[in-house]
Amino acid sequence: MMPDLADLLDGLHVVALPMRVRFRGITTREVALFEGPAGWGEFGAFVEYEPPEAAHWLASAIEAAYREPPPVRRDRIPINATVPAVGASEVPGVLARFPGARTAKVKVAEPGQDLADDVARVNATRELVPTVRVDANGGWDVDAATAATAALTADGPLEYLEQPCATVAELAELRRRVDVPIAADESIRKAGDPLAVVRAGAADVAVLKVAPLGGVSKMLEIAAQIDVPIVVSSALDSAVGIGRGLHAAAALPELRHACGLGTRRLFVDDVAEPWVIEEGFLPVAPVTPDGARLAALAVSADRRQWWIDRVKTCYPLLVPSFG
Repeated sequence: MMPDLADLLDGLHVVALPMRVRFRGITTREVALFEGPAGWGEFGAFVEYEPPEAAHWLASAIEAAYREPPPVRRDRIPINATVPAVGASEVPGVLARFPGARTAKVKVAEPGQDLADDVARVNATRELVPTVRVDANGGWDVDAATAATAALTADGPLEYLEQPCATVAELAELRRRVDVPIAADESIRKAGDPLAVVRAGAADVAVLKVAPLGGVSKMLEIAAQIDVPIVVSSALDSAVGIGRGLHAAAALPELRHACGLGTRRLFVDDVAEPWVIEEGFLPVAPVTPDGARLAALAVSADRRQWWIDRVKTCYPLLVPSFG
């Protein structure tokens, strides 16, 4: 059954994770964590998200803490390196934090940068990793995405373009113009109908994230209705959220691509000791935060209250289906 709001708030820990570089426009990642009978849950909806969207993230956290997870089919998951919008000279240092990874996702279309910056960053990555994908976070229109695709593939192939444009219609149009596969992320996790992008023939790959979709069970339910390959990715999660992403990836019937679940390397510190990436893989295992780390990374009293208020606002929006 749905846990009482008082129980959630009683054991709430809110932490601020410092980041090595700016990512998604932030240098510190705040998340709220709580423990239930099934383990730990993470509520980390980005601060700008309104309650109806953030409520999905709270549902995911409650599922993690109060429901036993589904069975898994594999005990380790291949992960991609994540290269933020850094200068080309910084790429080797970033990739060194993902030992053995043979796939890298490179952020492009960063505000304040230009296409030449993207090309330099992608080419620097290609020198060190055999498979490269890019993520534009919907930053281009169709014409800009078409030009960017030509520039970014001039010196080598791309595995796929992740969310090059913002809308489903734009993705479908771009897919008709370019030969590089198109992956949908925001068009799935931020959509009222997460399956619309696939029905529209707008994507060759579906990027699914556990928390924005409402939990592992909901993500697997959506994945079962999608007839393109699935990539499970992080929503800039702490160790707790990454553990759930790895479990989701391990439960999929088929996994053809490396997953975007190595983003803990973007943090200076985390709530649990990072797993060691071995030959580009991470193990599938539950995560229990370390008490000393929770205390050391705790936010100020006013920020904790902000998250308490947010839980109180999102909680009534949940469907009581956790029994």
